[in-house]
Amino acid sequence: MDANFITEMKEKLESERTDLRKRLGLLGPEDKKVKDDFHAKFPQYGSSEEDNATEVAQYQDNVSLEGNLEGRLKEVEEALVKINKGGYGRCENCQEEIPRERLEVNPAAAICVKCKDL
Repeated sequence: MDANFITEMKEKLESERTDLRKRLGLLGPEDKKVKDDFHAKFPQYGSSEEDNATEVAQYQDNVSLEGNLEGRLKEVEEALVKINKGGYGRCENCQEEIPRERLEVNPAAAICVKCKDL
């Protein structure tokens, strides 16, 4: 993999990391003791039964979204570490080079399509 492509992927990953952290920050504050661990806020719409039901439903959605975003953030962070250590673009399972096309679509890909389909 050439240096220009890796630089391009690093820029994409850094941009995605910024976006993910921003979106997570909208859901709730980051844990001061645990990096990249956010806590969804419980919404406050009112005190009626309908408001309470809406709050619970929204909170459940936010917690689920938070988990998905934190998972993606972890993948992005791991890809950036691989770039810095020189191991970016190799499948974690078979050690073959991940095709450029796959990395263009998902710069944080850790495994090749062949291994993903196993």
